[in-house]
Amino acid sequence: MAMVSLEDSFSPQETLQEFSDKLTSMLPLVSELEDIIQMGVLMWRLDLLKSGADYAKSQLHMVQGEVLLLASGSGNLPPSREADRLFKSLKNCKVRYFRNRGDRLLMEDGFNLLTVIKGVKMYRRGRQWDCVNDFLSPTLSEFNRTFGEDFKLFHQLLSPAMLSTMKNGKIVHGLAGVPDKGPVLFVGYHQLLAIEWAALIEGFLREKKTVIRTGAHHVFFAGNYETLRQELSLFDFVSIYGAVPVGPINMYKLFERNKFVLLYPGGVREALHRKGEAYKLFWPDQTEFVRMAARFGVTVIPFGCVGEDDFLEIVVDYNDQKNIPYIRDEIKSFNRDFIRLRDTMKGEDGNQVLHLPVVLPKLPGRLYFLFGKPIEMKGMDNVLTDRKKANQVDFQIESEVQNAMSYLKRKRNEDPYRSIVRRALYQATWGPSALVPTFEP
Repeated sequence: MAMVSLEDSFSPQETLQEFSDKLTSMLPLVSELEDIIQMGVLMWRLDLLKSGADYAKSQLHMVQGEVLLLASGSGNLPPSREADRLFKSLKNCKVRYFRNRGDRLLMEDGFNLLTVIKGVKMYRRGRQWDCVNDFLSPTLSEFNRTFGEDFKLFHQLLSPAMLSTMKNGKIVHGLAGVPDKGPVLFVGYHQLLAIEWAALIEGFLREKKTVIRTGAHHVFFAGNYETLRQELSLFDFVSIYGAVPVGPINMYKLFERNKFVLLYPGGVREALHRKGEAYKLFWPDQTEFVRMAARFGVTVIPFGCVGEDDFLEIVVDYNDQKNIPYIRDEIKSFNRDFIRLRDTMKGEDGNQVLHLPVVLPKLPGRLYFLFGKPIEMKGMDNVLTDRKKANQVDFQIESEVQNAMSYLKRKRNEDPYRSIVRRALYQATWGPSALVPTFEP
């Protein structure tokens, strides 16, 4: 009945919308069903439906496949409560809750189901998810949504300034000194709470039209802490923009496919450093990435990044937290569920404890990147067999990173737009999308 008056010229979306509206308009006719269907027949059918529903509920625990539930928060129906029940009943279930979406979630403007599927790591070509082979590059709409809406304010606060070094040693604005083709390995300093990561990803997508595949901590891929009303989070964005669990196997696959790879040798120890440790490197004495880079002829680009001290101040660090019994026990319990990276290393380099330092924001300064002169590893076969040579190259890369940070800390004092107030005045004059200039290299 609801399909009778639908026009053939409607698009599939318009047809579905019109069909839904007509069904809604027919609801008052339900009261007339008693003249059509006998009460006994109706009760029998309702009992049959209830029996089938009860049987389906009793079998939910046997479902082994991956299940993704999408729950809306502002509709007339209560799908979010049903999602809560199913989440508890299904073994392998993830929920993504959309607080401001309605019942017609899949039909709403701006909603992209594929983005959600990629974020929860359920898009795959084989039986199991492969973080390298199953990656789909972000679409233009995903990029605009992420960096034009979700991270827009964050970008305006950071106002990242990027510089790179040409092969002749000249420092220039932008990423002209970075090769256009891979394999390329970026090695650098991990700022407090990884505040530089989103700016780095956005900068390369804008200028180089390429995705940097980040070697990230395994906590981003564990899935141990899925919740009933979990919304899209940083953990989902990390997967959408190409991060992979850090490790030699994934690096091998990425180099083999000539990708751009981002590696932080300091890892969690740098990103969650203690008071007074800003811009201090915590690299292991021996790093295998040099030998792997030589094997694949990778171009290594050391880079420095400064600015965290202009944005955040650590108030309570790990040294303070471990002296509080309850917090210390919570940190131990949290870390027990994850792979302990560098667990065999001694000293601070192996102290990769996941925790959340308490920080206070400052009046925002600016974020600065300097990508050093490319180091061509092609032809360095001696690095593969001579560990001493490999350590020398590793030391050279580490020194380049430190030199880049020293350069940026010195030169940022010459930036007339280091203050957010000056940048705001500039963009008020030239428009919010205007690129704010920085110091001359």
